[in-house]
Amino acid sequence: MEADKIEIRTLIISLATIVSTEVATRVVISLGLYYPMIILGVVRLLEIILIVLIVMIWGKGMPSIGLARSKMVPGLKRGMIWSAGFGMVAFLVFVVLFAAGINALTLIQAHLPSKYSEIALLFFIGGIIGPIAEEVFFRGILYGFFRRWGVVMALVLSTLVFVLTHPTNHGVPVTQAVGGVLFAVAYEVEGSLMTPITIHVLGNMTIFTLSLLSQCSVP
Repeated sequence: MEADKIEIRTLIISLATIVSTEVATRVVISLGLYYPMIILGVVRLLEIILIVLIVMIWGKGMPSIGLARSKMVPGLKRGMIWSAGFGMVAFLVFVVLFAAGINALTLIQAHLPSKYSEIALLFFIGGIIGPIAEEVFFRGILYGFFRRWGVVMALVLSTLVFVLTHPTNHGVPVTQAVGGVLFAVAYEVEGSLMTPITIHVLGNMTIFTLSLLSQCSVP
């Protein structure tokens, strides 16, 4: 993967944009005027659009964040292959942990709302819109900027920021850490942001689905 694709100017403008939109989102949600999930979905979509505009106006264009038109479909296909491979590895790990008396599903279960309409909204926003926005920023912008200092540094720093922005209430954020590393490695190897986007989307969908099945099975 090419280094120095994201310039300092592009990084600063993107960071300022994300921070300001996130702060504004927290304020609006705290007022309780609208449904938080809808607000979050609109904000994530807005962030995608703004970062795309930033890299097109002040950056080096869409290829600089791994979204060259020629790599979109191949990246999507590779993302499906990566997802299948990772899914098989995860399944084997879960089987081993279950055999050892450890319920590995507790590490990936997500809290789901009670209403089916809200669950459907979560699948759309948290399963599709959210992952796209996160990959555009964390891998497209952050990893792309840190890449000037080498693969290891870019992987560690981008994953660290990714984990820190996904706090959990139950110890080590294993899912976020593993995901951050996987997404960065896939982006580095394939050179297309569509690959980690696909893995991220399918991963979130799988977690939500397993959580839903688990919730439905509880009497």
